[in-house]
Amino acid sequence: MDRNIVYPGAIPQDTDILNINRNVMVALGSLIQMCVGTNTIADGLACSATSPASMTVNVGPGSIIAWEQLDPNAYGSLGADTTDNIMKMGINLTATPFTLSTPSRVGESVIYLIEAAFLEEDTDPVVLPYYNASNPSQPFAGPNNNGTAQNTMRIQRVQLQAKAGTPAPTGSETAPSPDAGYIPLWGILVNYGDTSISQSRIFQIPNAPMIPFKLPALTPGTSRIAVFSSSGQWTVPNFTTGVKVRCWGGGGGGGAGGGTAGAGGAGGGYAEAYLSGLTPGTQVSITVGAGGSPGAQGGSSGFGTYVSATGGAGGGSGTSTSVGVAGAGGIGSGQGANFSGAPGQNGLALAGGAYLGGMGGGSFGTASAFTPGGTSTSGLPGNSPGGGGSGGVGTGSGGPGASGLVIVEW
Repeated sequence: MDRNIVYPGAIPQDTDILNINRNVMVALGSLIQMCVGTNTIADGLACSATSPASMTVNVGPGSIIAWEQLDPNAYGSLGADTTDNIMKMGINLTATPFTLSTPSRVGESVIYLIEAAFLEEDTDPVVLPYYNASNPSQPFAGPNNNGTAQNTMRIQRVQLQAKAGTPAPTGSETAPSPDAGYIPLWGILVNYGDTSISQSRIFQIPNAPMIPFKLPALTPGTSRIAVFSSSGQWTVPNFTTGVKVRCWGGGGGGGAGGGTAGAGGAGGGYAEAYLSGLTPGTQVSITVGAGGSPGAQGGSSGFGTYVSATGGAGGGSGTSTSVGVAGAGGIGSGQGANFSGAPGQNGLALAGGAYLGGMGGGSFGTASAFTPGGTSTSGLPGNSPGGGGSGGVGTGSGGPGASGLVIVEW
């Protein structure tokens, strides 16, 4: 951080103070950038209904940080600096009220958007005393004694607006898009005929850029987790710098006994990776492979195009003259550690004409048990996640494979 040097007896200058203010702002802006980057972020600014409830809502104290020009206008005797950018912070210490109106047509509703932007402006004009060289005991009122009021504060605040959406039949209303330079914070649902707004009508806009942590709570590594036992979508949260992903492919189904003993299905592959550089707000498709039906291969699991794990092969069926043969385990692939699932076990022929169904293979987990002997015993299901089913015995069918799994940590 730059610091001014002053000397005893030197004539003080206005720039001595102005440069101190600018240097402190630059230092704080650099620290903010080091912690959160250059994206616009809000903190606080909670939106709440009044008590008793009315058609007014209050947006509480809070702050906004944004990437801005150092000084778009001259700062006292210091010239404008539109070349350098820093992170600036606008702070509101008091609540801001907004009174909302209802739609004019029966059966319609509207969503109001509370949006925020960084505001910097010069204010607090005062007629200042100036030094009068001709008569120092009588100061001038304003520059050259012209009586002109001059701004005395360059303030940085959160500029808030309530933007009304388009009224629509209740249930089909949508929030409006934020204006240029603004970020979305809160939505407020207002129905025709409302006389007050309850807290239940106020909701945070999905993926609003609100800072999700405070400095005392910062911890290394991951702190949140999402578990997918079925396919879906995952949206990269704001401020996410890295994601740990684990994928298990579906287990293969065990083979049918076929008169002797079927082989166990193979375990699904396993993949684990740590990903960085994902863009906040991006949706990533999550695929969870189903367990294979008896004798069939399990499905593949994946995290977008980044990480995947194929399903294990189904176990071979026995015949009247031979036991079933097991197939290979699934394979993990992606940017990290990748493992193959364990193969299933062949069907077993024991002395005295007895048979055991082959054990299913595991996918970074526990394998299935042997299928007990008998004339018609079905195989056991694979153990979750991604375990292969065991083979059937006699006329019994093979056991189904266990479905895969995807775990996301950030």
